[in-house]
Amino acid sequence: MLVGLDAQNIVIGAYTTRSGGVCPMLAAHRCGGRTDFREFAEAWDAIARPRRPRTAHGHELDLLRALLEESLSGSGEDRDLQAAREAADRAPSRPARSPLGS
Repeated sequence: MLVGLDAQNIVIGAYTTRSGGVCPMLAAHRCGGRTDFREFAEAWDAIARPRRPRTAHGHELDLLRALLEESLSGSGEDRDLQAAREAADRAPSRPARSPLGS
């Protein structure tokens, strides 16, 4: 999922958007991760409480990244965290966002 945060345009309040945005779980899937926890999707939307689907703001992505990294480092999976960081460094940067956030 960490790689997906850098490689995809992450959204809140939807699985995908017409503009190409994706939820963090789909971003993870597209980068080789396999997760299907519905609770994660519900928690992600609960954090931001979107009124409609929208592009995630920088501070929301920072929070998600911090929580993911903490969950990896706290579980003794430091190698996985380092591998995710290295993969994120190699991943193409996500497309520029429009000033309207869509």
